[in-house]
Amino acid sequence: MAEKRYSRAASPKSGNGRTESRAKRAAGDRDSYTYVDGNTVRQLHVATQPMETEEPVTVSHATRKNRERELQMNVGYVFFLTAAAVMTVFVCVNFLQLRATNTLLQEKVASLSAELDSAVLENDSEYNRVMNSVDLTHVKEVATDELGMQLATADQVVTYEAETNDYVRQYSEIPEE
Repeated sequence: MAEKRYSRAASPKSGNGRTESRAKRAAGDRDSYTYVDGNTVRQLHVATQPMETEEPVTVSHATRKNRERELQMNVGYVFFLTAAAVMTVFVCVNFLQLRATNTLLQEKVASLSAELDSAVLENDSEYNRVMNSVDLTHVKEVATDELGMQLATADQVVTYEAETNDYVRQYSEIPEE
């Protein structure tokens, strides 16, 4: 196979830095083209141009003075930046203290809640123990036989409607109907 390679400058169909090669195939003598892009393209005739020298740009005195003034930091700007930095540090420290206080209070609430739960459980178990130890028939016998108490009769019982389901305090005598 005979293969011809053309550089960008010599190729009749060159474009966008592509190298074109033409090879004849043994079967049918057809033309086929291969395009190579990117950094693998061979450039046989690279023309280098000398770089143009840049002329120094002349700047007016007022422009130079304004640029120098912009680069300098004045006292007011330094004071503002210092105040902003102090304020930021103060806010951050205060925030961290509040977070620490909040964490401590949450831990204290959790421990007090656990303590309350254990106290309620202990109180309930003690109440059940006391209630189970009381023999009501024995109390009734002691009250009636030894202390001389009598059971209430039907005319001594007063029934009334309570507004709440809580307890009732009697501040005066209940009127008879």
